[in-house]
Amino acid sequence: MSDLQPGAIRETVTRSVEWADTDASGHHHNSFIMRSVEAAEARLFKRLGVLEEYFGIAPRVHHEVDFRSKLYFGQEATTVLEIESVGRSSMTFRFEVMGEAFEREDLPVPRRLAASGRYVTVHVPHGTEESAPWPERILEKLAKAAADIGT
Repeated sequence: MSDLQPGAIRETVTRSVEWADTDASGHHHNSFIMRSVEAAEARLFKRLGVLEEYFGIAPRVHHEVDFRSKLYFGQEATTVLEIESVGRSSMTFRFEVMGEAFEREDLPVPRRLAASGRYVTVHVPHGTEESAPWPERILEKLAKAAADIGT
């Protein structure tokens, strides 16, 4: 799938920052970002019809996140996840999490980038500890989704 156009396959999820997503600093905990990204990843593979095949065989092997601004309890955050590339046994994703405009008692918060980054998953079949090529069914569904975008 090296001919996959970056951003051709994407998913968007909007979630509210819950009380449990905040910490003593008064804004979101870093884990809120990755949970939002993983929610988008799960929705993407469910939409493609391969969530059951993908779940449990694609551990994350690399993360990089730039935290840009705070998210507050009750604020909506929109995550856009894109597949950047698909290799023989790896898949690279990029994401942005936008904090939507929000009215706080003390100040209005404009829509702004809260975090962005990339991560890599690797196909490790059940019962093994070594990477292996992605299953054909997953590659077929990714190729179909990419082709559908182009039509």
